[in-house]
Amino acid sequence: MLELQQHDEIDPLCPFCDTPLSQLWFSELRGMMGKRYVYFCPHCAKVIGISHRKGFWMG
Repeated sequence: MLELQQHDEIDPLCPFCDTPLSQLWFSELRGMMGKRYVYFCPHCAKVIGISHRKGFWMG
């Protein structure tokens, strides 16, 4: 089993510019099928990930 450990004293690195990330920027993408967010590096502005939160009618 893989153990999960919390380490708040270390900032993760951006996978593109290798800069330590003390913050992560995001922007909401609007549409008819729930809310989506794009997360990106505040230093190089490259996309790190996109999330999706379903609307209440979608389960």
